[in-house]
Amino acid sequence: MNAIDPRPLYTRATEQMAALIKTVRPEQLTGRTPCTEYDVRTLLSHIVGGTLRIAVVGEGGDGLAVRPFADDVADDDWTAVYDEVRTRVLKAWESDARMEAPVRVPWGEVPGRAALSGYVMELVTHTWDLAESLGRPLELDPELAEFALATARRVLPAPERDEQTPFAGALSAPEGADIYGQLAAWLGRAPLSGA
Repeated sequence: MNAIDPRPLYTRATEQMAALIKTVRPEQLTGRTPCTEYDVRTLLSHIVGGTLRIAVVGEGGDGLAVRPFADDVADDDWTAVYDEVRTRVLKAWESDARMEAPVRVPWGEVPGRAALSGYVMELVTHTWDLAESLGRPLELDPELAEFALATARRVLPAPERDEQTPFAGALSAPEGADIYGQLAAWLGRAPLSGA
């Protein structure tokens, strides 16, 4: 992991998410998602809030003080709000020094490189969640899922997870699952069609 700079992958992941958010129609906001406790609106709130959190971390602030949900976003503002926070997070992580500096994230104090790699995993996973919820309107970048799955297998190697882990226990990927399907299964998600 130390040899890989996660910034280009994170940038691509934010571009992919931005394109996906643009496809959300108002009537889809109350639809269900593979994150069983979230509807589409709540998932978008978490995506924006989580992106703001890692932006604050990249700026040298206390990301844990940032609630990982965005409040008071109007239904037709998700694209603009995500674009704003996406611009902020990419600027926050421009510095090479930030890659090695210790930062505090929900899973502990780690080098910035490890923190941003974890957020690539989270964002790419939530991209699959949102795409699944919206009927898969866009083709997703498999290289991003490969990186996210490698990260997930490294940081969450045990298929069984306790209640302290933010992801459910691993599931078996459906037969013929693509790399996103494998990532989703490793993080305890099932396709909506199979739910």
